[in-house]
Amino acid sequence: MVSVATLLLLRHGRTTANADGGLAGRQPVELDETGRAQATAVGERLKGLPLAAVVTSPLIRCRQTLELALPQAEPLVEEGLIECGYGSWEGQPLKKLAKDPLWPVVQQHPSAVAFPEGESMAAMAARAVAAVRSWDALVTAEHGPEAVWLACSHGDVIKAIVADALGVHLDLFQRIVADPASVTAIRYTPLRPFLIRLNDTGGDLAGLVPPPGKRRRRAAGTTDSDAAVGGGAGVRP
Repeated sequence: MVSVATLLLLRHGRTTANADGGLAGRQPVELDETGRAQATAVGERLKGLPLAAVVTSPLIRCRQTLELALPQAEPLVEEGLIECGYGSWEGQPLKKLAKDPLWPVVQQHPSAVAFPEGESMAAMAARAVAAVRSWDALVTAEHGPEAVWLACSHGDVIKAIVADALGVHLDLFQRIVADPASVTAIRYTPLRPFLIRLNDTGGDLAGLVPPPGKRRRRAAGTTDSDAAVGGGAGVRP
């Protein structure tokens, strides 16, 4: 049985673009009133969690979310967590984009999509997964295998990271949901990742923190099944 760090993926709160039905991409859109309330509310859920590190996409909507949710934190910017580069699609209404011939490909075969003047979905997924796995290894090395850390990012980025954790193809990632201000939890064990929470918008997060001494008690002789490593919400390695 191996204890590992816990990654909390936080999506930013609702933005003006979300409310207006537009594709923000990497544009500097900010949280709207609802988004600010969501960020404050998730801050209450995160309060008291011993976060070993907080990292963020460089975009302002993520930084605003953390300013409201974790005002005492000093987030480190991670370029690998930035939103997908949608190129010429950025700033366009989703209703208009839905008529583009590329739209059904984005929905059904995203691994083949490269946005005009932008980034491919496969490249976005690869750099996002590489970023969180690298940070997870760093946090574990510096703070121990029972550390909890947080990364604030975007919907498609979080969905791609979750798809990788589940071992499913990127073409299936549109089946995953990451709502504004939701929390998703993943643990990367040596053999496989485990999805602990997905799109959690109201649950108690305290159960994600391993209790002191858990690792030592198991090392003393407790045996558990492999399923207990990831299990469901509240099951701790």
